[in-house]
Amino acid sequence: MDKYKAIFITRMTQQLKNLLNKHDTEMIKNEDVYGLLHTIKGTSGTLDLDLLFQLVSGLMTKVEERKVDWTHSELKYFLRELLDICEEYEHFHEEINRIPDFRDTEVPLIQLIDDDISLLIFLKEMMERKGWMVIANSNAEHAIEQFYSMQPDCIIIDINLPIKTGLDVLDDIQKHTKHSFVPKIICSIDNSREKRIAAYKKGADDYIEKPLDIEEFLIRIERHLERKRIFDQSVLIDELTEVYNRKFLKDSYNRFISDVVRTKTSGTIAIIDIDHFKKVNDTYGHVIGDKVLKEFARFLKNNIRSTDTLFRYGGEEFVIFFQRAIESDVADVLNRMLKRFSKMIFEADGERFSLAFSAGIFEIETGDVPLNKALEVADEALYLAKENGRACIKSANKMKGKSTKKLLNISIVDDDSLIRSILKNILDSIEINNLTIDVKEYEDGIQFLESNRLQENGMHFLILDGIMPVMDGLELLQIVKKTAYKHNAHILMLTGRKSEHDIAEALRLGADDYVTKPFSIKELHARIVRLITRMI
Repeated sequence: MDKYKAIFITRMTQQLKNLLNKHDTEMIKNEDVYGLLHTIKGTSGTLDLDLLFQLVSGLMTKVEERKVDWTHSELKYFLRELLDICEEYEHFHEEINRIPDFRDTEVPLIQLIDDDISLLIFLKEMMERKGWMVIANSNAEHAIEQFYSMQPDCIIIDINLPIKTGLDVLDDIQKHTKHSFVPKIICSIDNSREKRIAAYKKGADDYIEKPLDIEEFLIRIERHLERKRIFDQSVLIDELTEVYNRKFLKDSYNRFISDVVRTKTSGTIAIIDIDHFKKVNDTYGHVIGDKVLKEFARFLKNNIRSTDTLFRYGGEEFVIFFQRAIESDVADVLNRMLKRFSKMIFEADGERFSLAFSAGIFEIETGDVPLNKALEVADEALYLAKENGRACIKSANKMKGKSTKKLLNISIVDDDSLIRSILKNILDSIEINNLTIDVKEYEDGIQFLESNRLQENGMHFLILDGIMPVMDGLELLQIVKKTAYKHNAHILMLTGRKSEHDIAEALRLGADDYVTKPFSIKELHARIVRLITRMI
C-alpha cells in the first residue's frame, strides 16, 4: 500500500503543477479543476489518506458552487493547502488512521429493491456496516432477473415501485421460491390491514412500515437471516427437484470413498449440466425453467441404480456418485441416457422444444482424493465437454493431466492509471477453483469498445468508473446493455461520489452492483469474489 501512496502523491504533485503551469493571463477552466479534484478524492480515499480525502472533499464543494473559471493566482491560492501536502507528503503518511473493514466472502447476500434512491443508498450502507453484502435495484424487471442469477439469501422489496409494484415482483419470485426458503420482506408507507394481508398472501415473510426505525429494521433482517441459516443447515433435500442438495455431498462422499477402500473397487463421479438452460429461462421464463429442472431430476433418478446417489449441485448442475463403477461403464450409461433425454419434448406457450446435457466424469480408485478435488477434476471434464460442442460425455481420466478451466474475462475501464493498477492487483490475487481469470485494462470506454473485448470467448465481468473523459461509465453501460452480449456481461460500477443521479442511472441501465469511491481494498476484493462465485 505504501508504494501506491508514494506513486499517487508524486503523480498528484505533477498534475497540480501541470494545471497551474499556465500563463497568468490564461484562464483555467472550472471543470478542469473539478475533474482533477474528483480524481484525487476517489484515489485518496481508496488509499486510506483520510486527511487528504477530507481536504479535497471540502474543495470540491466550493468548486461545484463556483460558476466561473479561475485565474492562475486565484487557483494557486485556493489550492495552497493541497500544494503544502505535496511538499511535505512524507509527514502526511504518518497521519493515516483508518483501517479498512474486512468483509468475509461467505457473508449473507441481501437484495434490496426500492426506487427511492436516497433510502436505497442509506439502507445499503447501513446493512453493509453489519458485514452483509447488499445488491441494490431500482428497476423491477432487472431485479427479478438478478434474483434468479444471484440467488440472494434475503430480499427486501418496496411495495410502491413504478410500472411493476412490489407485490407484482413478490408474486413473480414466489413462483420460484415456494420450492426453497428465502426470506421476503415487504416495506411500505401504507401499513393498512388490506396491504399487509395482500403481501402475506403473495408470500411475504414480514411487512415493515415506513418510515423505518433503522435499529428495529436491522434486527428484524438479522433474525430472518438467522432463520435462513438454521433452515439451510438442517435441510438435505432440494425443495424444487426433491433430490439431495449439496449439503449432503460431504457425508455421502465419505461413504462413497469408504466403499472404494473397503471393496478395492473403483467409483465414478459425474457432474451433469443441461445445455443452453439459460436460453430456456430467457425465452420461456423461470417457471418453465423450474419445470424442466424437476423433469430432468426425475429422469436422472429413474435411470440410475438404487446404489447410486443423485444431488442437485446448483442451478442446472447435478452430481451423481456411481458406486463400484469404472468410468467406461459410466460413460456408456450416460451416453444412453443422453440419447433418451434428447428425445424428450417440453412444451411452453404453445411451443415445443427439446434439450440435451453434457457431463464430466472422474473415476476414483483410491481413498486419498478429497471431495473438492474430485469435483474440480470432474468439472474440468464437463467444461471440456461444453467446449467440444456440448451434448457429450468427457472423462477426466483421459485428459492426460491437462487442466481445462472456465474462462472469465475481467475488464477494468477507468481513466485513473493508479486505480487500474490497484484493481488489477486485487483481481490477480483472486483464486477460484476451476476458473482462469484474464484481466485487461482500458483507459476509457472508446478503447474498450474498439478492442471487441466482449466478443472474446468466456464469461465477462466489467468494472466501470462512473466518471471518465471521452465516454463515461454510464454511457458505456448503456451501450453494453444494448449489445448481443448483454446477458454474458456482469457489471460493477464505481461511482466517484455519492451522487443519487449517477447511482440511479447505473441501476436503471442494468448494473449488477455499485461501489462508491473511496472503497476499502479488502472489502472490494471480497465483493468481487462473491459476485464472481455467484455468477459462475
